[in-house]
Amino acid sequence: MASIGTIVTRVYTSRAQLPVPGATVAVTQRAGGGRHTLLALRVTDENGRTAPIRVATPEPSASESPWTESPFAVCDIWVEVPGYEMLLVENVQVFPNTETLQELELIPLPEQTSSSTRGEIVDIPPQDL
Repeated sequence: MASIGTIVTRVYTSRAQLPVPGATVAVTQRAGGGRHTLLALRVTDENGRTAPIRVATPEPSASESPWTESPFAVCDIWVEVPGYEMLLVENVQVFPNTETLQELELIPLPEQTSSSTRGEIVDIPPQDL
């Protein structure tokens, strides 16, 4: 039986970390053939945060011995809001019985630019556990 971890996102802009309310956040997991399975779709609140999203993870015992399955689940996070570049963060690691906070910084678009033509992809490398 799988354990559960949660992920909360915080969307902001600028180095002052100004919250971005109303951003659409999609959390997915990769399925076969390059497809994604949608785990949750959320909209950020006035503080730029989403409600927690439950993610199935391996049992905590998976990290107790070498050469076993990865001790965390991996998901991708897509963020989009008008006026900002689209952001994709790949390979976000969610551990069992743990709440993960993923900070997501958006870059404002120049005026009269579509967010569908500009975006950033961030790939988080796996942890060597």
